[in-house]
Amino acid sequence: MQISAKQVGSACRAEGASAARTPGVIRVSGLTKNSIVDGPGIRFVVFGQGCPLKCPDCHNPSTHDFFGGELMDISDIVAQIESDPLLDGVTFSGGEPFAQAVAFAELAARLPHHHIMCYSGYTFDELYSRSQSKQGDDIRALLSRIDVLVDGRFDSVRKTYDAKFKGSTNQRAIDVKESLQHGKAIEISL
Repeated sequence: MQISAKQVGSACRAEGASAARTPGVIRVSGLTKNSIVDGPGIRFVVFGQGCPLKCPDCHNPSTHDFFGGELMDISDIVAQIESDPLLDGVTFSGGEPFAQAVAFAELAARLPHHHIMCYSGYTFDELYSRSQSKQGDDIRALLSRIDVLVDGRFDSVRKTYDAKFKGSTNQRAIDVKESLQHGKAIEISL
């Protein structure tokens, strides 16, 4: 199902996500240290709380409620990440990270030497389109700080255990820096 740029913007400003618009604060479902299943290498994973998409058979349904989880100081998360010298990168998952684009962009900006991977139910094309609008500053800020985006809604009919770091075959791994330069999704293998 294709979602319009207007719908992406509305969903990314969903009620309940406003708490995460407070500078220095992010609403999380949880944190995972030393994950080897949420991207290449050893990763620190930040699971955002709140998702407007609510994909059927979602792997993380407890993350859908925008009022669930807990508010955390971004500085505390950065300190945990910076204290682990073995990390290969940081992964943003959810929930929907773009529903808290301001907070996740702030977190990514404070981790300039870390590889950032992000899962989103929105496609790169939807996010890129929205980022080009006058109201797209938040989405543009987050996109510009991501190295790899795994995009697209989880589709239980296309579920797979064979696609590395993806839940269904419709999802793509996108080189975000290259894609932003070319104005279109550039797929990569993970």
